Amino acid sequence: MMANDVFSRRLKSARLMRGMSMDNLCERMKNAVSKQSISKYETGKMMPDSTTLIALSQALGVNVDFFFRPYTVSLDGIEFRKKSRLRVSSLKAIKEKVLDEIERYLEIENLLEIDNLFNVDYSDKIVNNPEEAREIAVRLREDWKLGEDAISNITFLLEENGIKVIQIETEDEFDGLSGFVNEVHPVIIVNKNASAERQRFTALHELGHLLLNFNSDMLDNDKERLCSIFANEMLLPASQFIEMVGSSRKDISLQELIPLQMQYGLSIDAMMYKAKELGIITEQRHKGYCIKKNRSSNFRKQVEENRYPQEESRRFQVLVYKAISQEVISISKAS
Repeated sequence: MMANDVFSRRLKSARLMRGMSMDNLCERMKNAVSKQSISKYETGKMMPDSTTLIALSQALGVNVDFFFRPYTVSLDGIEFRKKSRLRVSSLKAIKEKVLDEIERYLEIENLLEIDNLFNVDYSDKIVNNPEEAREIAVRLREDWKLGEDAISNITFLLEENGIKVIQIETEDEFDGLSGFVNEVHPVIIVNKNASAERQRFTALHELGHLLLNFNSDMLDNDKERLCSIFANEMLLPASQFIEMVGSSRKDISLQELIPLQMQYGLSIDAMMYKAKELGIITEQRHKGYCIKKNRSSNFRKQVEENRYPQEESRRFQVLVYKAISQEVISISKAS
């Protein structure tokens, strides 16, 4: 690929990652370049001089080297499983950030000759109801040899099993997305600003969308509900939950659930929902819990308190340091 082709693609990618239009970029550069010039840069019809190149890097918050980093891994794009509530510009920014991170991720795996493919396939089972969603969670726990213990780090678990987890800082209304890069590499995106409990649940909810096989005529809301039940079961197996709180209760106190939240990294709301789904408490009792939470700010504060440590995606960083120690890449390449 010619240098100007690399530059044009990298420039457009950097602009989209920042959620900028061409007009926005011109304004950020105090109109030192025109929109027409930026368009020509991005279509490979023209190259900027050194002064403009530095101005572009400063406006976009990237090093000049970024614009000329060769494409060593071919990425055709990423397709997300559903439409998002985010603005189009925000969704484009997320896609570009994901592609940028996955490109570097796959490159370091290739350099280290690591074949970390996702090989879980449950397409033989169609999921129609909550019980079948829980069955898939039990099956996955068995296949990944997790037993019924608490999963201390969801991000690490997913990445060790061939799923790239990308943490994005974005709007609060965004929880997560999932999809495949080049139809091969599964990726899960979560909001880094969310609580640890929310990130863990979202990551496994998105895993549900990657794994669960639904009927083509199933409504999206039903799919969302079954993926949430799958995530809930992955975090806290029903058998363990029943053993700890009992199979039938008039009510469950907050103080009983807090230790479980700290151990399993599952929110109080998710556990109360699980209790309702399993028939441990009645629908009416769960409704009463929701009403109390909405009416009492003090109770809501206790329920929504974050009690589990935040997780970070560190596998890529570890692989980079491994490549340095094995002299596969230089320090400058690692940076």
